[in-house]
Amino acid sequence: MTPTTAPRLRPFTQVDVFTAEPYRGNPLAVVLDAEDLDADAMQRFANWTNLSEATFLLPPTHPDADYRVRIFTGSEEFPFAGHPTLGSAHAWLEAGGAPLRDGILVQECAAGLVRVKRDGGRLAFAAPPLTRSGPVAETDLARIAAGLRMPREALLDASWLVNGPEWIGVLLDSSEQVLAIRPDYAAMAGLKVGVIGPHPAGSEVGFEVRTFIPGDAAAEDPVTGSFNAGAAQWLIGAGKAPESYLAAQGTMLGRAGRVYIETTGDDVWVGGNSMSCIEGFVLL
Repeated sequence: MTPTTAPRLRPFTQVDVFTAEPYRGNPLAVVLDAEDLDADAMQRFANWTNLSEATFLLPPTHPDADYRVRIFTGSEEFPFAGHPTLGSAHAWLEAGGAPLRDGILVQECAAGLVRVKRDGGRLAFAAPPLTRSGPVAETDLARIAAGLRMPREALLDASWLVNGPEWIGVLLDSSEQVLAIRPDYAAMAGLKVGVIGPHPAGSEVGFEVRTFIPGDAAAEDPVTGSFNAGAAQWLIGAGKAPESYLAAQGTMLGRAGRVYIETTGDDVWVGGNSMSCIEGFVLL
């Protein structure tokens, strides 16, 4: 399709999210000025980056929002996603964005308004409400067990955790079980599966997380904010996780993802470090 406007250079940054070590988290492409770009142009660029997501920052349309973001994977637009939220907020602030309120910025996305706060040197977003939760059909659990190459009884609990991406969360007995998974993507085709298991008592990290995305380009996501948000809401609400904990993700991919979960009142906050690793301009 012919672009609606002539391409021009736009400020750009690539942010590593959920890590304090460069190139050990989940990278995100952020186009800081996406005015007059149409969805087709955004989708083409997101596909070209070969990253899990790219975001495009726009002026807000809601009076309470500081900025608006559109979030694209290589093949579709998401109403919300976690590491794009933190990475976009980091890039917006670093580019000189000034929140309307002290200590809190408000991101407008297709899922609504998402609050982001400073948490020491980190940023954290308030987990949005789940749009689908609850039991998973036994037929799906059987497919997931086959995909994880483990007996059905090893899946201690499971729940739909939809807050944008359509995750199914699975609780295992231990971090060791999580790290031992060698997924059969074909067996769980069509399902986005996140797996979480506790580390031994006394460990610095409370839970180990892995997320699997079957499809034509089957992949394990390095660090997944949306899944960690849903998993925290589910497990804390069920009394299976403490109100605050640290989750590790990306271990099997050579990453050092760290997700900080904290409950304050009715809010579950999902936080992590971010750092800009590439800055410049893109022609769009």
